[in-house]
Amino acid sequence: MRLYLTALNPTDAVLDGFLPAASRLGLPVTVLTDQPENWPPHVPVQRCAVRDPAAVVAATTAGERPAALLSNSDHLQAVTALAAHCIGLPGKDPEAARRCKDKALTRQTVAAAGLDTVLSVIIGPGDDPGRTASRLPYPVVVKPRAGVASEDAYLVGDADELVARITEIRRRRPDPALVVEEYLAGELRTYDTLGDSTNIVPVGGWRTGLGPPPTFTEQTLEWAPPAADPAAEQVRAQLDALGVSFGASHTEYVVQDDGRVRLIEVNYRLIGDRMDLILAELLDIPIFEYVIRLHLGEPLTALAVPDPGSVPRHALVEYVCADRSGTLVAAPGAVDDHRDGVRLHCRPLSRPGSSIHRTGTNRDYLAVLHAIGPGPAAVRDTLNAFRADLRWEIS
Repeated sequence: MRLYLTALNPTDAVLDGFLPAASRLGLPVTVLTDQPENWPPHVPVQRCAVRDPAAVVAATTAGERPAALLSNSDHLQAVTALAAHCIGLPGKDPEAARRCKDKALTRQTVAAAGLDTVLSVIIGPGDDPGRTASRLPYPVVVKPRAGVASEDAYLVGDADELVARITEIRRRRPDPALVVEEYLAGELRTYDTLGDSTNIVPVGGWRTGLGPPPTFTEQTLEWAPPAADPAAEQVRAQLDALGVSFGASHTEYVVQDDGRVRLIEVNYRLIGDRMDLILAELLDIPIFEYVIRLHLGEPLTALAVPDPGSVPRHALVEYVCADRSGTLVAAPGAVDDHRDGVRLHCRPLSRPGSSIHRTGTNRDYLAVLHAIGPGPAAVRDTLNAFRADLRWEIS
């Protein structure tokens, strides 16, 4: 019996999370990818057209019998779910995965359930953006209908700026449809869950700090576990409407002054950018093993998932972002430290000699720093002192 993982490019979630977890569970792994040349030599990869469900089915049934099939890629959730369904393996509802990936469909589904209505229009590749721009209430956000990692997502203040942004995006991405929607002001939070199709439970939540507009780069995340309050109930209701009920999910939302929860997006996989590894450390649970075990067909009740609100630790994460394009000439390597009861870590995401092209997105991350300790004040102060000792230089 073998675990099959579908993936595009190598990620820390797969390399440092799922592969070691599968090994601890005694499961041999094959990574199905259309980019085998980009993966480290020690990873067992097999070339596959992973955006084609028929190709994924063929790859998983031609060799050793599959025990489970899963993906942690935003782009491959629906395809992988459909392939798992075709060969009778536990997995996500393919339509639910599609509703989460398609940002316009997410809005339509939640509105149809009577839970929230966000003004949202689709601009196709051949559409004239000027016709739509003049009819919108500003500010608005423009982003790819199936985008990820805040790429090509911009806050726009008026019609002329919207047309200019769409023209700019079209030069890089001539074909994908774009979504223009009302800007949702409020405190940005996350709601992270595990599910077994019968029930889902929260495993965490973070308060997110963004960089300056017009882009939406996440710069800090501070532990803020969801409570049994009206906001959490609203999030759960909207996830139920979308059909999110299996495996891992990561939801971003804002809470407005009147208490309304407005979804930003639902990523039907673990939280990313090493936050999944940090969450596992904070909760002290093997979260990657848990995801695999759910895809093996185990129920949630078999997993020792703690109530995130009862965890006696606090965490703060900071991303070091490139402030300009150039060449990274100086950067620390991996650093682990322990000061005054606080665990500190620095993990490089770019190394000296790397060419840096600043995008205003999560692709600008040079490193991720995190601190885990007994309380917010100690964690913040210790992380600030830790960061002051580290240096990054771009020339």
